[in-house]
Amino acid sequence: MQPRKLGNSDLMISPVGYGAWAIGGEGWAFSWGPQDDSDSISAIHRSLELGVNWIDTAAVYGLGHSEEVVAKALAEWNGARPYVFTKCSRVWNERSEVSTILRADSIHRECEASLRRLRVDVIDLYQIHWPSPQNITADNEEGWTAINALKKAGKIRFGGLSNWSVEQMKTAQAIAPVTSLQPPYSLIRRGVEEEILPFCKENNIGVIVYSPMASGMLTGAMTRERIAAFPETDFRKRSKNFQEPLLSNHLAAAARVKKVADRTGRTPGEVAIAWTLTNPAVTGAIVGARNAKQAEGVMRAAEVKLSSSDIAELTGAD
Repeated sequence: MQPRKLGNSDLMISPVGYGAWAIGGEGWAFSWGPQDDSDSISAIHRSLELGVNWIDTAAVYGLGHSEEVVAKALAEWNGARPYVFTKCSRVWNERSEVSTILRADSIHRECEASLRRLRVDVIDLYQIHWPSPQNITADNEEGWTAINALKKAGKIRFGGLSNWSVEQMKTAQAIAPVTSLQPPYSLIRRGVEEEILPFCKENNIGVIVYSPMASGMLTGAMTRERIAAFPETDFRKRSKNFQEPLLSNHLAAAARVKKVADRTGRTPGEVAIAWTLTNPAVTGAIVGARNAKQAEGVMRAAEVKLSSSDIAELTGAD
């Protein structure tokens, strides 16, 4: 994979990175259901073998478990060390209830805990997972100031944001440059195209998009029957994107993806991911895989070349 420079950093990242959300397993509100750690480690290793050079996780994924699995996978990996990205601001209590906290002391504690779980001396990219839920500017400023203090202290190499609006990014930029933004982006979730992606491109903010396959909706494997059979611990069971009135439109989009995939000899997941990479503001896409077989089917998405007619068909513009 031809690497791309991430924003104002010196990080040269593969267009596809490994996303470690699902490998956090059960026991928290946004679980993907049961997950075997050995499968997770195999998925990470196969992704790295296929040219991926960065892993994106978060403290809250599995309430620390995802970071621990990433650490184990890297300890057993014999190749070049990938970049490790993680996130803060989503914290949990003894009842596993998650809330968003941007206080400086909390972010510093989170960073130390992530360093321990990941078993690294420095985090390559440390991102604020969510801004203030009340959109309190002072809270966002305190959180971003804390990130830059961690950078000066040598705990992290670069700081980024996730799920922040243009106005919130402007607030952060007034304090210190933002290296990257992590927004949701897929064929069925395109709201960032209007303002957020152009702002990032104009301001040299790298963009690593999450859920390019729409949490599995665009993989070609999703059916109404499979959705109905999701375990109760799978957050998608409660997601509006997997329920009517949105479900029918999303399955129609998935059918368009599969049609293009069949014609081009690629998997639907690869096509869905490749579509996000055609946007010039996008640096890379975060791609999850729960086992080595899934990794085989999606991690080479950057090799897919979509024609203008393919893109028109995917977006329903033909």
